[in-house]
Amino acid sequence: MSSHWMRRALLALASVATLLTAACGSGTIESQLQPSRIVVFGDGLSDLGQTGPRYTVNDAGIDIWSQEVALSFGLGMTTAVAGGTSWATGNARVNSKPDAAGNSATPTVKEQIDAFLASGSIGTNDLLVVGGGIADVIAEMAKVTSGAQTTDQMLANVKQAGHDLATQVRRLVDAGATHVVVIGTYDLGRSPWATAIGQKDLLSQASTAFNDEMLVTVVDLGANVLYVDAAFLFNLMIANPPAYAMVNSTDPVCTSVDSGPGIGIGAGQVNSALCTTTTLVPNVDYNQYVFADRVYFTPQAQRRFGDYAYSKVRARW
Repeated sequence: MSSHWMRRALLALASVATLLTAACGSGTIESQLQPSRIVVFGDGLSDLGQTGPRYTVNDAGIDIWSQEVALSFGLGMTTAVAGGTSWATGNARVNSKPDAAGNSATPTVKEQIDAFLASGSIGTNDLLVVGGGIADVIAEMAKVTSGAQTTDQMLANVKQAGHDLATQVRRLVDAGATHVVVIGTYDLGRSPWATAIGQKDLLSQASTAFNDEMLVTVVDLGANVLYVDAAFLFNLMIANPPAYAMVNSTDPVCTSVDSGPGIGIGAGQVNSALCTTTTLVPNVDYNQYVFADRVYFTPQAQRRFGDYAYSKVRARW
């Protein structure tokens, strides 16, 4: 195991230990949380279609992980723009603009939380989900590729973004939240995008820098915060897709090429927000693929992560 992944694993274990120690006391669970509602902030990984389609194969089913969590609790969930509680928006960065695709109108994770807090109070049984990091890593990588910054600057910037995400988690706790799930980015060095641009190591380092800083900054919030390790589970799916009823973790299943900036990795790339069941690699089962495009996941991979996250919430609260 490389040193940076060892450090991430140790930090994650430290955070989990803090959460369990703060929560368990006697070592038994007196009662289990039944959320009144699930409120989600984040980027394309969690976007239920805030500005249109979702970043997956848009098959009109349960195809985003947070939706799977809600369903497991017997709850429905819709986008905030439709009057619901999912504020996550594709390409959204934590605290910086423009977004990963160059759009300054996309609300940051901070701005999503601003809008939520302005709309009312946090309930005792609200389950809040805060995610981010993917769009920040993509945006910072683009600046390296264009020559606008060095790799060291990129790593410093994504580390700051991880700190900023933790700041937003703390803000929710300070506002009264008692059940907050936080996720970071998965290891983008394992994505088809990293392979295509020959930047596996740098993108892994950036993903780790984001997650490490976020973990260090929230570790004292163990009484109210649960870290769900997206990097851990998606790495398992990518390394061994048959264990998750999939066969391909190296290629995108969508063929929906976007002539514009799309998901931020360049023009002329597959964009899963444009992907439906009619824009797929011919003669394959899309649920046997891990990746919808070179960054985002298929419904099957999303549901698997949703089941994992639900199990962690159930074990914690």
